[in-house]
Amino acid sequence: MTLLTGTRPVPPAAGTRPAMISADELPLWVPGDIVNDSSTLGWKDVAQRTYRYQGQDVEIPPLSCYLIVHYREGDTPMDRQFDGRWTRTRCEPGFFSLLSQAADSHWHWTQDIEVSHVYIADELMCRVASDIQGQEVAEVRLHDILRGSDPVVDRIASELTREAREQGIGGALYAEALSVQLAVHLLRSYATCRIRPPGGTMRLSDQELARLEAYVDANLHATITLKDMAHALGMGVWTLNRHLRRTLDCSAYGFVVDRRLRRAQQLLVTGDLALKEVAAAAGFSDQAHMTRMFRSRLGVTPGQYRKRH
Repeated sequence: MTLLTGTRPVPPAAGTRPAMISADELPLWVPGDIVNDSSTLGWKDVAQRTYRYQGQDVEIPPLSCYLIVHYREGDTPMDRQFDGRWTRTRCEPGFFSLLSQAADSHWHWTQDIEVSHVYIADELMCRVASDIQGQEVAEVRLHDILRGSDPVVDRIASELTREAREQGIGGALYAEALSVQLAVHLLRSYATCRIRPPGGTMRLSDQELARLEAYVDANLHATITLKDMAHALGMGVWTLNRHLRRTLDCSAYGFVVDRRLRRAQQLLVTGDLALKEVAAAAGFSDQAHMTRMFRSRLGVTPGQYRKRH
C-alpha cells in the first residue's frame, strides 16, 4: 500500500466532511508548507512528510492510516480533542503525538512549528500484530498520546525523516525495515489489539453489504459519517473500514462516493432533471462537486455521460 502518491488531491466541497481521508488529502485540512516527503521513493506501508505549520485551529477527519507527529522545531501550547476528550500540553522538539487510524481529532496550537509526519498503513500494523500474537488480529488501536517521550520512537522517526531527505541507496528496503521495527515497538508499548474470533471473517457478508448499501442510499441527501455507517451494521468503525477494504478494496469515503455516483448515473439516464438537480438528489454539495467526481472516477462529465447513454 502506497501511503503518499504525490498527486494533487481534489479539494473538499464546501460543507462536506468525508468519512475517511488519506495522508495525501491531509494538507487540505491542515494547510502547511511541505519541506520534504517520501512520495516518489517507492516506500511501502510507511511514508514520511515534513511540514512547517503556522499556529492554527483544525478539525481533521479520520485518517486511513496511523500517524506519528514528531516535533522538530518550535515550541507551542497544544490542545487536542480525541474521542470526545480534550487534552492540553506543550509540544517541543524531542516529543511526539500519536493518532490512531480511523480516529477524528481537533487540534489547536498558536506558535509556528516544524513537524515530521510518519504514516503507517493499517495493513502493516495488523500483519505485524498477528505475527506477535500468533493469531489473526482484527484491528489495532493506538493509545491517545499527545506529548510522548520515547528514545525508540524518536530514533526511528528521525531516521525515516533523514532517509526521505537524503535518499540513500536501498532506501525503500531500509524504510521497510525501520517501519517493521516501529510497528513492533508501537504494538508493545502503545496499542490495544482485538483478535479475530474463531470462524470470523474479515469481509462483509452479502447481507451486511446489502444493509450498508440500503443505509447509504437512504441517506445520500445527508452527511454520512463512518460512525453512522458502522452503527448501521452494529460494528466498530475500525472493523467496518477493514471489512470494506477486504471486501471491495475501497474506504468508507470511497464507498459513499460510489453510491452517490451510482444514483447520479441512474438519474441522468432515466430522467430529465437539470444537472444541478441531479447533483442535489445524489447528495453532492453542488454541480461542480459532482462534475469533479465524474471526471475523477469515470473520465467524463455528467453531461457527456448523459449524451452517451
